[in-house]
Amino acid sequence: QARLVESGGGSVQTGGSLRLSCQASGYTFSSKYMAWFRQAPGKVREGVAAVGTRSWIAYYADSVKGRFTISQDNAEKTVHLQMNSLKPEDTAMYYCAATAEWTSAPLNPSAYGYWGQGTQVTVSS
Repeated sequence: QARLVESGGGSVQTGGSLRLSCQASGYTFSSKYMAWFRQAPGKVREGVAAVGTRSWIAYYADSVKGRFTISQDNAEKTVHLQMNSLKPEDTAMYYCAATAEWTSAPLNPSAYGYWGQGTQVTVSS
């Protein structure tokens, strides 16, 4: 059974950094994309960053471009999200996701069928 486990969340002050990690296990398929999404209370889940696991092409939401970097280690089935220059508006639960399907919208949560439980990121001003 496919399983995604996030780690690395926490609390930081504005301008700080965090590195999230997502460990995948139990796959019987080859993922096409892995991604990070976030959801703040009362808001919809939004795509933050995604990476084509074979193309290594990265996709970012405009709100995080230049601050966040997604990377992957295919041998370890791990994807990371380095978050720098954090802002209070980055506060949310962050989720790792994977899909075995090709998609033209890698930052759209509906494209993903496998999800982790989430890790909380809190940025204080």
